[in-house]
Amino acid sequence: MEITEPITPGQLSVLLGFTPVLVWWIYAEVSNHVKEHLHRDSHRDSENNLANVDVGTISEDAEVHLLAGGRSLASSSKDRQQVSPNIVSCCWTRRISLENQLTTLRAMSEFGSFLIYFYICYCTDLFGEFKLVYNRDIFLFLYILFIMFASTTSSKVEHEDTPVAGKSILYLNRNQTEEWKGWMQVLFVMFHYFEAAEILNIIRTFVAAYVWMTGFGNFSYYYVRKDFSIVRFCQMMWRINFLVAFCGILLHKPYVDYYICPMHTFFTLMVYGFLGFMNQYNDLGSVIAAKIFACFLVIVLIYEVPGVFDVVWSPFEFLLGSGYNPSMDEWRYRSGLDRYIWIVGMIYAYYHPTVERWLQKLEETGTKLRVSIKAAIVTVCLVVAYLWYEYVCKLDDDTYSKYHPYTSWIPISIYICLRNITQQFRSCTLTLLVWLGKITLETYILQFCMLLSWHGMARNIVLSLIPNYPMVNLILTTAIYVTVSHRIFLLTNKLKLAFLPTGDNVRLVRNIMSAAVISLSLYALSWLLLHLSKMLAASQSSLPVQV
Repeated sequence: MEITEPITPGQLSVLLGFTPVLVWWIYAEVSNHVKEHLHRDSHRDSENNLANVDVGTISEDAEVHLLAGGRSLASSSKDRQQVSPNIVSCCWTRRISLENQLTTLRAMSEFGSFLIYFYICYCTDLFGEFKLVYNRDIFLFLYILFIMFASTTSSKVEHEDTPVAGKSILYLNRNQTEEWKGWMQVLFVMFHYFEAAEILNIIRTFVAAYVWMTGFGNFSYYYVRKDFSIVRFCQMMWRINFLVAFCGILLHKPYVDYYICPMHTFFTLMVYGFLGFMNQYNDLGSVIAAKIFACFLVIVLIYEVPGVFDVVWSPFEFLLGSGYNPSMDEWRYRSGLDRYIWIVGMIYAYYHPTVERWLQKLEETGTKLRVSIKAAIVTVCLVVAYLWYEYVCKLDDDTYSKYHPYTSWIPISIYICLRNITQQFRSCTLTLLVWLGKITLETYILQFCMLLSWHGMARNIVLSLIPNYPMVNLILTTAIYVTVSHRIFLLTNKLKLAFLPTGDNVRLVRNIMSAAVISLSLYALSWLLLHLSKMLAASQSSLPVQV
């Protein structure tokens, strides 16, 4: 196995940080095993002592003491006084603390092990790679087969009681949006895997839908919960950027290569900032309207007025600059495509209760009128969908990109209308797609190292675990990829709760500061070690060769 790229200070710092964690975890596992073994032996000795005592010859007080302390009757009164509930409580607390610490260490060690696997897949030649040729028939066959499997084996019906004939409206419920993300993500990953360039414009609408959900979901949370705490903010940033930070450092890839993550971060910050400002007045419709208008105004100013984009984003070029476009053209292009759709998501979230009331009234009307209204809605949606597809979606890439920021809301709105047109549609979701929808962030990030083998501008190259068997390789790599993505999802949440605790701001700040200091120290040490090794190698190469 050979490393295909030079080692960077970031990669070495991850290794230096993971090594003591691994050692600490092994030590904690051994200590926990030894303590459990001693605890079992002590418990067994206590039971033997109880069995050998004649209960009839001891007083009631002595019997109670024996059962509580696990000591023999021959113990002296001085020894009995040394055994106290405080000592027992202290030992039990230490044991619980060790178990909690061990849980976190296990999660950190497992996460670090996955990082090593990612590095092996992407930065070494241990596994092979091959160039995949796009075949529309195979592409459509696999996706249709997957949807059929999800539809026939994983249906789930939600039941909630409401005044509407005992049924809930369930308009844009959580499972529905997760399902939406799930089927889009499968097609999104397949688009990259097979390099299906002919559906590029459709995939762009999928990305717009993800960004729409960023505005919709964040507005719904902050508007309803009114939780603008620093803990909630940090936990949200952790969810979006924890995995991508490690992958970017370890695989030496720019942050903007995972463009969905900085886009979600930016638009989440916008929602948080505008709703958090003077949030005590958010119950006023005029205030919300003013804030939404301000969001539009800021985006227009940044992206439509020449020169403003460079002024705003140039301080972040070290973070958002691409290795191929140092002038941040990539970030300008990616963020600019979906610069408005997150605001549309906010508007939909604000009017969500209103639409639910409309749907409730519609469900309560007579059958004939209800069917007529729904038929009219479906007809309008289908006509608009056809016009959008014919006159917008089928445009060439460059032309479509110019229209996309102003038209992406059309297919999104059509899907929402059709998906929620009947109570049966709203109440039924596919569990498999819902499950996949919950790990879309992980599957998006990990596809670039566990499925694809893209280096530089190279495309159509995928990871190969079994040479010369492309379909078998697809099944195997996909199974590993989905399993690891789910594990990473669970580990991210587990570590989030450990390092960003709710209700303890002092500990939160301490953890953030400690992480920053440790990270900077590890990076400085790594840079120094690599610099010294280069100097040593240069000095050795300059020595004269003795014959």
